[in-house]
Amino acid sequence: MAEFKKNISLKDYSNYRIGGPAEYFFESRTVEETRAALEKWREIFNGDQSKIFILGGGTNILFRDQGFAGLVLKISINFISPSLSGEAEVRIGAGTPMAEVVAFSEKRGWSGLEWAAGLPGRVGGAIYGNAGAFGREIKDSVLEVESLDIFEPDKIIRRTDKDRCFNYRSSVFKENNREIILQARFKFEPSSLSSVAREIKKNINYRKERQPLEYPSAGSVFKNVDLKKVPEKYKKMFSAVIKTDPFPVLPAAFLISEAGLKGLRRGGAMLSAKHTNFIVNAGGATAFDVLSLIDLIKKEIRQKFDIELEEEIKVV
Repeated sequence: MAEFKKNISLKDYSNYRIGGPAEYFFESRTVEETRAALEKWREIFNGDQSKIFILGGGTNILFRDQGFAGLVLKISINFISPSLSGEAEVRIGAGTPMAEVVAFSEKRGWSGLEWAAGLPGRVGGAIYGNAGAFGREIKDSVLEVESLDIFEPDKIIRRTDKDRCFNYRSSVFKENNREIILQARFKFEPSSLSSVAREIKKNINYRKERQPLEYPSAGSVFKNVDLKKVPEKYKKMFSAVIKTDPFPVLPAAFLISEAGLKGLRRGGAMLSAKHTNFIVNAGGATAFDVLSLIDLIKKEIRQKFDIELEEEIKVV
């Protein structure tokens, strides 16, 4: 039987360094531990889905100040297992840091995840939110995902149809919100050590130069705006900044900057002047501060451009 910890501060499990206590907390390192934790959760909370939250690396999460009344189940299944066939295929645990996966591929000169260089978080979270950058997404490299349903944990679910698994910054796992990602099989393209290393270094430097990494944050707060949802006059007005990500989008950071919101603050939360799609914890920020700033930004963009921004971060 899994032994839950009680009243654990969620600040320590969030890149934001924000959040109240979890009523119960358990870190699972195996499938068996995950199943045991689910069994105990069902006993305590009678299978109430609102009383469980599945946590990965905490890099795209804003925990509320009051914390979480229920079980926070952190998945730390960490492994990288290359294919025995010699092909550029790897099975990777959901709790494996993306940085370790990128480093693994770099050492072998395998291409496919260079875009993720410098990306925080874990593999499971990247799959859950279909993370992406520089016109690429995690789904481009995923061959198969294994998960289990919190209500049927004895059964392993295997998905191979990426077209049905993933959407823009989303996935079937995010949409049904009842499965725990356990591991995934990735496919790489054999390349050269020098070219992969060069691309990885370029992307890391890009992030260092353009993102406020000196502050705690949850990365990009808002999704870039699908061009189909942009009024025609702004499509023409802002045509020079439209990018493919992986389809035509208008960057949220550009809209926020155009609205003159750089450096805006609410309490300890600040809209970065370096990257205006980052709300950072500039010191002592609360979830209330961050949420107040999010609401204000959405209101300003709606009024100025008739565009509705959609959050990329998850509020718990």
